[in-house]
Amino acid sequence: MSRKALFGIVGAGMIARFHAQAIRKTANAALAGFYDVRPDAAKQLAAEFNCRAYASLDEMLRDSEIRAVTIATPSGLHCDTVLSAAGAGKHILCEKPLDVTREKVEAMLKSCSDNHVHLVPVFQTRFTRPVQLLRKAVQEGRFGRMLFASARVHWYRTADYYSSSPWRGTWAMDGGGALINQAIHTVDQLLYLNGLPESISAYSGTLTHDIEVEDTLCASLRYANGSFGTIEASTSCKPGFPRRLELSGSSGSAVLEEDRFIRWEFETAKEEDQEIRQTLLVPGSNAGGGSAPENIPCDGHAFQISDLANAILTGSAPAVHSSEGGNTMRFIFGIYESIRSGKPYLFNNQKG
Repeated sequence: MSRKALFGIVGAGMIARFHAQAIRKTANAALAGFYDVRPDAAKQLAAEFNCRAYASLDEMLRDSEIRAVTIATPSGLHCDTVLSAAGAGKHILCEKPLDVTREKVEAMLKSCSDNHVHLVPVFQTRFTRPVQLLRKAVQEGRFGRMLFASARVHWYRTADYYSSSPWRGTWAMDGGGALINQAIHTVDQLLYLNGLPESISAYSGTLTHDIEVEDTLCASLRYANGSFGTIEASTSCKPGFPRRLELSGSSGSAVLEEDRFIRWEFETAKEEDQEIRQTLLVPGSNAGGGSAPENIPCDGHAFQISDLANAILTGSAPAVHSSEGGNTMRFIFGIYESIRSGKPYLFNNQKG
């Protein structure tokens, strides 16, 4: 494809650099520049990536050549930026979480729909080969009747991680802790593979950090298909371990740690199983982002940027629709509501 979709990046922190590196890897996207409320930070990244530093968000959004913006600001600022970008007719790739309250997320979804622009949540881990293999196995019925679908994110974050940015670990700007920040991708994988739950019961605590939000959480789930599951999320588990996704059914089971299977067993074998075991059933010590956020690669971001660029250039639909991001956020808000109320959250009785 000879054409490229031009992207602007809102934010100039660590995640903004991830997005810039990802844009560099794509053949159908190019980087226009950065905007940040800290002009020096934007100028520094602009010099590093040989692009423009915009003096204001309005200036970036007035640039008629920019087709899309990626939002890499603190979580609690996402909504205002999305509303401005949608109003300017820009398509949007938004870092997780979409925002920190149900009301803000619903406003974002409505604005993008009203303005006919794509709002793509960054759920890049859906598109790794192991997760796509799990998706295919579910769709083919290889698990039989699904019995359990569970996630475990036992990560570790230092006190310096939270204190280095004043918005981290706060309800107003982070929206929560280990669940909405660190575990959100694995939670999204659960919903992608096993669908939405009917009932959620959850507990949380702040056990090892001096922050407002949870650093340890556990939720039990009953899914619409009759299966059960648990979510464990923490930033207190030193030294940090690989995130784990486990699916168990009446005819097969699979366990994924980061990007390697530690179990891939089905009642009825297929020819492809041997190759999967040879290439992906490999024990490893890589904890991914378990010990530090900078250990997360940007390949998944590159896939989603390329996918959005393709949607812009061809008029196709992006791989992750805004409604899917909305459902993942409603699910997370349901977990927090169960914790606040001390009662199960009945998802089917709620909007969305």
